[in-house]
Amino acid sequence: MERKKEGLKALGHLSKYSKTYNPKLLESVENHFQGNDYWVRFNCPEFTALCPITGQPDFAEIRISYIPDKYLVESKSLKLYLFSFRNHGDFHEDVVNIIMKDLIALLDPHYIEVTGIFVPRGGISIWPYANYGRQDTKYAALAEQRFATHE
Repeated sequence: MERKKEGLKALGHLSKYSKTYNPKLLESVENHFQGNDYWVRFNCPEFTALCPITGQPDFAEIRISYIPDKYLVESKSLKLYLFSFRNHGDFHEDVVNIIMKDLIALLDPHYIEVTGIFVPRGGISIWPYANYGRQDTKYAALAEQRFATHE
């Protein structure tokens, strides 16, 4: 299971942090266990973005869980991608959906969900959740079930 030949730009190289939102930082690697259903989970407890109206920083924990098909997200590229939101202005709900849509475009996973646990500002916290299951598969039913039972 050689990974060195996959042409990765982030892993094994000096980290270059983007000052603007940049989905092109995301990289994928081949899933060597495509016949297995399994979860991949990421937790980014130090996520930051900016309020698009006030420019004030918003802090969050971003949780990403997915069931891969042919590709996995390379974790260093994910870290650099999430960091690219640092100076990006978007509402909490938009951030969660943007992350999910970018990962769907990169990976075409069977299933994915993204949760943002944003720190309260002005006395209220927002915890947006978005999910997706590939249509016409058992993963679409999983998405419906998890969405319906989400707290």
